[in-house]
Amino acid sequence: MLFNPHLLLLIFKNVADIKKLQGVGICTIKGIMMTTKKRLCDIKGLSEVKVDKIKEIASKLSNNGFITALEVSERRKLCYRITTGSRELDKLLGGGIESQAITEVFGEFRTGKTQLSHTLCGK
Repeated sequence: MLFNPHLLLLIFKNVADIKKLQGVGICTIKGIMMTTKKRLCDIKGLSEVKVDKIKEIASKLSNNGFITALEVSERRKLCYRITTGSRELDKLLGGGIESQAITEVFGEFRTGKTQLSHTLCGK
């Protein structure tokens, strides 16, 4: 999400805070989220309480946010592999085509790319 000074102004009601963030090169919501709390507290005029509020607002405005490694691990457990119909091809692919991922198939004319696609659509 891009920096929206009008939206932040409605929330912070203090142009000076926005100017302070811009002064140190933080011009996006993502920039606020990626900056450590300590670094934000080092900005003259921003107290720890104000930084907590800014971080909280930024995370609410951001629709995707950060996730922990544990959450990534849990999401990976939901992935499964779809068989291609060929044991040897499945072996080459590490067990089949992975779900929740993009798999690109390319090669010479008449090598079975479309056949593979139709087979996977039927699964």
